[in-house]
Amino acid sequence: MTADNSKIRLTQYASGGGCACKIPPGELEEAVQGLVGFADPNVIVGLDDGDDASAIHVRDDLAVISTADFFTPVCDDAYTWGKIAAVNALSDVYAMGGTPITAINLLAWPRDVLPSELIRDVLHGGMDAATAAGISVTGGHSITAPEPIYGMAATGIVDPAKLMRNDAAEAGLPITLTKPIGSGLLNNRHKATGDVFPQAIEVMTTLNKEASEKAVAAGVKAATDVTGFGLLGHLFKMARASGIDAVIDHTKVPFIDGARETLEAGYIPGGSKRNLDWVRPNVDSDLDGDELLLLADAQTSGGLLVIGEIPGYPVIGETVAGTGRVQVK
Repeated sequence: MTADNSKIRLTQYASGGGCACKIPPGELEEAVQGLVGFADPNVIVGLDDGDDASAIHVRDDLAVISTADFFTPVCDDAYTWGKIAAVNALSDVYAMGGTPITAINLLAWPRDVLPSELIRDVLHGGMDAATAAGISVTGGHSITAPEPIYGMAATGIVDPAKLMRNDAAEAGLPITLTKPIGSGLLNNRHKATGDVFPQAIEVMTTLNKEASEKAVAAGVKAATDVTGFGLLGHLFKMARASGIDAVIDHTKVPFIDGARETLEAGYIPGGSKRNLDWVRPNVDSDLDGDELLLLADAQTSGGLLVIGEIPGYPVIGETVAGTGRVQVK
């Protein structure tokens, strides 16, 4: 008799979930501080400012983008988790203004705990995300591990003149956000209760391809994607790297349905709390802690945070002259 794998709750086999299980930003920055290797003159973007991916010069009109991203289950359905993880990994390429050309799977699996049949569902989700991006999955690597982990290493290409990076923001430009936030809260509630939030799934499984193409067409030079460090964390990193201030209007920030109610119900991820603790000394605001927690929520497969205006997406603030701080009104 075939086992009914549909009753398995994958989120119960992981201590964290999605990008909320990232190492806290302050702790990570301290760990990698001073790690400078070979000074390759072909590196356009590397470790310096914690950008979304690396960019390596190949010729005047071509650079290669390289990135990797993986995490523990963000939802209980194996196929959906696989698709979200792949979309999230490819997002790093789109955040740099690039076009993905290939990806390889990264998988860890507790073989003695979870049935191997579920691996196929996870990889199927990843393959379908790659197919939607117009690329093939061309290999991968797997290990046995205590927790299920899945993601991808992705390669892309970009014209260096059209590269978007997090240290190129200039003062006097609008700030655009291309997806609503709140997935960290809703994923944490899903893990605790099993409740499913369709808009959160839709947001996390939507490629940032269209947003990236529109940003490049608009001549945008600075962008990042909003993932585990939250909107405030990623915006602060951009402001600090670019030497400007960012001002956002919290009433203009879009949220996924149910995010605010989930915060009020107490389903707050530890990663979101750590994000706010880290970024708070660099944020100027009179808002209460709950409102700032919403803005610091650790996202999984979030949208692009673009310095510039692109058609069809909400403007949530502007950049001004400054020293690398975030102002929230």
